[in-house]
Amino acid sequence: MHVKRLDNVGVVVQDLSGAVSFFEALGLELEGQTMVQGAWVDLTIGLEDARVNVAMLRTPDSQCRIELMQFLHPTLESSNHEAPPNACGLRRIMFAVHDIEATVGTLQKQGARLMGEIVKYESSYKLCYIRGPEGLIIALAQEL
Repeated sequence: MHVKRLDNVGVVVQDLSGAVSFFEALGLELEGQTMVQGAWVDLTIGLEDARVNVAMLRTPDSQCRIELMQFLHPTLESSNHEAPPNACGLRRIMFAVHDIEATVGTLQKQGARLMGEIVKYESSYKLCYIRGPEGLIIALAQEL
């Protein structure tokens, strides 16, 4: 077995402070923020003269982290903030929550919008998709 664990999921954003506020409202804890740059960054990601503001947040159980990245250089060339759930690429991040209705209400105050409805899957879960900051799709699941 080669994989030891899922360390983090990286998400590029244009508004770092807004994205941090959103994920904190969801219940993640900010571990820290920094700016990274230099030869090691350029060689790792394959871009020249990269300068990136980074914020690392962790889930309450400390099992996973979200790394938010705001590129100061090079800047983002284009983005589709309204890509549908069936578009190719990383589409969503799912979080298990205690109370899905309360969580949706909290996130709507942060500007999120429900993409469909909160639905019940058999007698196991309540599920929904919301559109978060910068078009991110966040799935929520409440175990019943």
